[in-house]
Amino acid sequence: MLLQRLIRRPLMLALVLVPLSCAWAQPQQQQRIPRPAAPAASAVPVPVSATARKVYERARSQLLQIRTLLKNQDSQASVGSGFLVSSEGHIVTNYHVISQVALEPERYRLQYETTDGRQGQLELLDFDVRRDLALLRADPAKLQATGALSFRAKEQPLSKGDRIYSMGNPHDVAFAVVEGTYNGLVERSFDPLIYYSGSINSGMSGGPVVDEEGRVVGINVSAMFFAQQMSFLVPAEFAQALFERSRGAKAIKSAAWPRLKDQLMAYQDELSKRFMEQPWRAAGHARYTLPVPQEQFFRCWGRGTPADTKGLEFQRSQCRMDHAVFISGGMQTGYLDMSHEAYDGRKLGAIRFSRQYSASFRNERLGRDDKDRTAPYCREEFVDQGGLPLRAVVCLRAYRKLDGLHDLSILVTTVDAKTEGALGRFDAKGVSFDNALKLTSHYLGGFGWAAKPR
Repeated sequence: MLLQRLIRRPLMLALVLVPLSCAWAQPQQQQRIPRPAAPAASAVPVPVSATARKVYERARSQLLQIRTLLKNQDSQASVGSGFLVSSEGHIVTNYHVISQVALEPERYRLQYETTDGRQGQLELLDFDVRRDLALLRADPAKLQATGALSFRAKEQPLSKGDRIYSMGNPHDVAFAVVEGTYNGLVERSFDPLIYYSGSINSGMSGGPVVDEEGRVVGINVSAMFFAQQMSFLVPAEFAQALFERSRGAKAIKSAAWPRLKDQLMAYQDELSKRFMEQPWRAAGHARYTLPVPQEQFFRCWGRGTPADTKGLEFQRSQCRMDHAVFISGGMQTGYLDMSHEAYDGRKLGAIRFSRQYSASFRNERLGRDDKDRTAPYCREEFVDQGGLPLRAVVCLRAYRKLDGLHDLSILVTTVDAKTEGALGRFDAKGVSFDNALKLTSHYLGGFGWAAKPR
């Protein structure tokens, strides 16, 4: 098979990857969620209700600021929020808040600060990188906390429009409560994510969102760039499951790359399987069938040249997952991205069309060697897909510290006509070699004739 032989020949090209934005605990950085999403954007403060004040007063002794400090000094590397879930000192926050400690424990350490200014050390027990959650523990004797926040039962779902209350320490200024509205789950998200109409700001990552009775319904995780009060929460059920599963775990003392790899391997298996179970949608092209995914966990956008274009005409479709998995401040993975462009160059003639068509193929960037991934190893061949001749390039980049995971890139172009053609690209971030094989076959199978010319 094409991909099975790709390791023979390295091809050095530069990759352009547009990372998905996400709400990140460190000032001026971003982390987690759809491409439009980012660390919670600032908003004009609004007055809170009497209920919000009561909710905050009831929960304030369970709220914490979570700080990542340099190992041998008190300089902050990042800040986030968290909350107590047991009298034994168990604390829930986001994985991205503590990722530096998880990956480089020799360089960083964790510290909490309470709403009344007391401080202490924290240890990392476990994390769920897929849902961006982490479980920490403080010494309960030193913490001197009273009580813990409880989780709202899964059997008591919220209704759209219910008032809920987000808490945390925005921008390392002061602890705060933000009143907002539950708006159900985000549509076309691979994993469940709550859409919250409220202003979550940087530094609130990992803080609790509670109902009017003070029960946790979600965990702050991200917000939408250039939007008013569009924020996102991890459903509380995942935090509760992490707590119950790992409350008795021993502290993680060494770099957590092996644990991270195991979680990502399980995740990419599920993602690949669910994606390949779905049939392709029709692209609507008169000449070719082109692979367009179902929109169960993709968002697709299209554009094209005006009808009166005098030169090269094209139509473009791009489909991308909103969901990505945050690994570190410089790396996200675990998502699929694909696009195609259909060209009509009959107004140009064969020679001019060939030049522009070939340039489009050459302009695709496939990556280079960096600190996280190897250079791409590629294989190029001509493929017969049901009688339709294709030129295909398949590339893998291996993760340096996540053995067995790769970034897959596939470029495909039709080569059957002098003045018409289609170019497709598929990217899968963080997949196993076996799944890269299967995804390559699945993607190539999406090309064919819509109406074969005589």
